[in-house]
Amino acid sequence: MSADLGPLAITRRSSSELIRAKGETVGRLGDFWSWACSDLANNTMRGVLAEYLVAMALGAAIGTRTEWDTIDIRTPEKWRVEVKSAAYLQSWAQPQMSKIEFGIAPASGWDAQTGTASVEVMRRSDVYVFCLLHHQDKQTLDPLNLDQWTFYVLPTRILDERCPTQRSIRLSSLVERLSPLKTDFAGLPKAVSACAEGMRQPEGSGLNPLQ
Repeated sequence: MSADLGPLAITRRSSSELIRAKGETVGRLGDFWSWACSDLANNTMRGVLAEYLVAMALGAAIGTRTEWDTIDIRTPEKWRVEVKSAAYLQSWAQPQMSKIEFGIAPASGWDAQTGTASVEVMRRSDVYVFCLLHHQDKQTLDPLNLDQWTFYVLPTRILDERCPTQRSIRLSSLVERLSPLKTDFAGLPKAVSACAEGMRQPEGSGLNPLQ
């Protein structure tokens, strides 16, 4: 690959950066972010927010998000974390609340550094974090209120053993069949650590392993 066509070095930007035309300021980057990213309840933006929340909890929100990377989050401990999100409420009009289902399909991988795909279909993470925006009152829905979220954490090896080719899983099946660790935002570091190390936290740890 030509050096000129390698991956672009992305640095974190500031909301105060200027949008210019012929040397004149016509806007600010923060205005674009507000315009493009304010709907945090739609599937796409909620998924990105969920990744950020997990990364922030794990001390892995440094730098920038890599679009289409094979792994959602790489922690300072070198743990590879896959993040999935779901919600009962959507930003559009709903005839009823959504059923909660998470994608768990094994997939081929794409290397952001080389721009090449791997043909091997597999799950490449060490841990899955299933992020449920559990709030059910549309008038008070606020994805930035972390009290409205519940997190379920599971070692990827359990999915590989129990659901090797399954593409999605309902919340009820996840809870009843696979017994993930259930936690709030504050408990995410302990839960992910427990699953990444292949252990369950002992009783009284503040985590809730579902039975």
